[in-house]
Amino acid sequence: MAGPHLQQPSFLLATLKADCINKPFVQRCHDLETVIEEFPAKELHGIFPWLVESIFGSLDGIIVGWNLRCLQGRTNPTEYSVALDFLDPSGPMMKLVYKLQAEEYRYDFPVSYLPGPVKASIQEQVLPECSLYHNKVQFPSSGGLGLNLALNPFEYYMFYFAISLITQKNSPVTHHVSPSNSAYFILVDTYLKCFLPTEGSVLPPPSSNPGGAIPSPTPRSPAVPFTSYGMHHTSLLKRHIAHQPSVNADPASQEIWRSETLLQIFVEMWLHHYSLEMYQKMQSPHVKLEVLHYRLSISSKHHGSPAQSSYQALHAYQESFKPTEEHVLVVRLLVKHLHAFSNSLKPEPLSPSAHSHTASPLEEFKRVVIPRFVQEKLYIFLQHCFGHWPLDASFRAVLEMWLSYLQPWRYAPEKPPQSAEPLPRSVSEKWAAFIQENLLMYTKLFVGFLNRALRTDLVSPKNALMVFRVAKVFAQPNLAEMILKGEQLFLEPELVIPHRQHRLFMTPTLGGSFFSSWPPAITDASFKVKSHVYSLEGQDFQYKQMFGTEVRNLVLKLAQLICQAQQTAKSISDHSAETMASQSFFSWFRFTPSEMNGSYTGNDLDEIGQDSIKKTDEYLEKALEYLCQIFKLNEAQLTQMMMKCGTAQDEDGKKQLPDCIESEDGLVLTPLGRYQIINGLRRFEVQYQGDTELQPIRSYENATLVRLLFRLSSALNERFADQMDMLCSREDFVGRLCRYHLTNPHLIQKISASEIMFGRHPQEQKHSR
Repeated sequence: MAGPHLQQPSFLLATLKADCINKPFVQRCHDLETVIEEFPAKELHGIFPWLVESIFGSLDGIIVGWNLRCLQGRTNPTEYSVALDFLDPSGPMMKLVYKLQAEEYRYDFPVSYLPGPVKASIQEQVLPECSLYHNKVQFPSSGGLGLNLALNPFEYYMFYFAISLITQKNSPVTHHVSPSNSAYFILVDTYLKCFLPTEGSVLPPPSSNPGGAIPSPTPRSPAVPFTSYGMHHTSLLKRHIAHQPSVNADPASQEIWRSETLLQIFVEMWLHHYSLEMYQKMQSPHVKLEVLHYRLSISSKHHGSPAQSSYQALHAYQESFKPTEEHVLVVRLLVKHLHAFSNSLKPEPLSPSAHSHTASPLEEFKRVVIPRFVQEKLYIFLQHCFGHWPLDASFRAVLEMWLSYLQPWRYAPEKPPQSAEPLPRSVSEKWAAFIQENLLMYTKLFVGFLNRALRTDLVSPKNALMVFRVAKVFAQPNLAEMILKGEQLFLEPELVIPHRQHRLFMTPTLGGSFFSSWPPAITDASFKVKSHVYSLEGQDFQYKQMFGTEVRNLVLKLAQLICQAQQTAKSISDHSAETMASQSFFSWFRFTPSEMNGSYTGNDLDEIGQDSIKKTDEYLEKALEYLCQIFKLNEAQLTQMMMKCGTAQDEDGKKQLPDCIESEDGLVLTPLGRYQIINGLRRFEVQYQGDTELQPIRSYENATLVRLLFRLSSALNERFADQMDMLCSREDFVGRLCRYHLTNPHLIQKISASEIMFGRHPQEQKHSR
């Protein structure tokens, strides 16, 4: 059917646009509810695209819409409640969606606003693997660049809802916003619970005509030349209704269609962001060869330079993607719910024949929802975050999302047994298959976290907490053993597993059907692990063992940094206590020892307090203990390491200079020395070495008064210089008293100069003065 943009502007649309300016929010929602109930689908068809854009904002981010990401019940309780009721799965907006759905209307969604890899592949006439885009691509009749997807109302609504998390980044914020309390976050949770229920089935859509249902999408024109990234998965809905005489006759097809569509849209909009190289890395070798042949034929036909075409295609996929903390929190909500959804699967019946006849589409969907829809894209998304997220405390959101995915047992329906002592809960053997089929999520991303932790300041309580959290999760009883077992299965020689070739083409990653026919369970665990690793990283991937020598050395290096950070925190705590004890009368004028000599000996812990320093020490101590459990570290080796860190202090409690080497120009910092300075582990004792009377004026001093007193002092020195000189030259008590109070302190006390000042030794500095 023709898109809405071809319709003439209706009087209803003009009236609603005027109401947006003249009426308050609550009244507008009430009027919209009345319009949706009373007007026919033909009239509502013309206002639907405008209404969706006015709610979620425009795709270019210029129109903010209702600003659901900043709407909170604490600050705007009335608008918050009205918006949630209006957009609820059983609310007026979804009633409008289902009303238009029954009439088979289609709405154009520009391909240019899709995630980078999808947009570029469609523009190059390469059909993405996700079935969400199949039968929907519409080419303009004039042959221009305005590619669109023809979406039904439910898809169109959910596309806008999901992508508003990405496009609406610069919304005006007048107060502090907690993402987890926003209307958008609550709506995501509500839609997930409604369309991916952990108990019961999906509620049927409200419809004014009983028996009406969402029809299947119309097939696209066969004249459009498309190649695919692979043998795409057949939709669960299409597979389920293939044996049905009519779509409308089977309500279950409605249920699974909405569930699958919602999940595909969320995953595509929120996780499908990376470059062509990463995108093709997840594909099978023979499919990549097919795509390469296709592109070479296209480039030789149109460009005449295959190399140039490939280069341009690579850069066409590049996308500058910087997920926000709110984005990561929403993805974590999705991950947690999918674990609960998958774990709510009913136990399989003993008879395979009974399974094939009694299992509902929703139960089949639960079985494969994570490996088929989420695993690959989430893995690449996490890799992107681990490699590009700033080295600060905001990484905690990414960390918790990762740890949530690694622990599906936390969202299992069974409750842990209650005991008097809170002992760590052992990971059951039934999760071994999940761990093995997600091996890279545990091992490669753990190595990525190690590399981040080695570059952060572990004295900071927030950074110490992140190391503690990861170590605590991986130290759960039996988890490390199951990860090690997965690594051993992956490293098992190929010759041990017979008949590998024909099984390869039956794996889900390469297009095998999950539901077409239910073969006996594959007992070849080694093959399943290899299939997982190679499908995500490619056949030429060089696996780095988590429990191998290289990673163990990284863990030992992290343990050493933890010991150094503990010593640093202790010295900061001691220094802070000494400073408080040595405060005198001058503290009333905000003078401190560090300010008097111009040196800085502090850290961000000085502003946090002693409680946080104590907390940091507890986090680091427990993290070190957990690392010892996971990697079976030698206690004697750790004791020696901690003794070395303890002897890094001088006798007077001052830290040693950063690591340096001798050169022709004096001492030069080594990479270790630079690391020590950046992380606050060691520092140079920098002091003012010039005339004390000519020091820079401090921020806490009165500049006018300092200059006035300096001029007065200089005038007195010039006026009475001879008399003071005579008094100081006397050998009696008066002479000693005058020398003590009138002589320049630089002439009577030894100045401790820095050993690396100007790259010379102290002896050279004395002769140069």
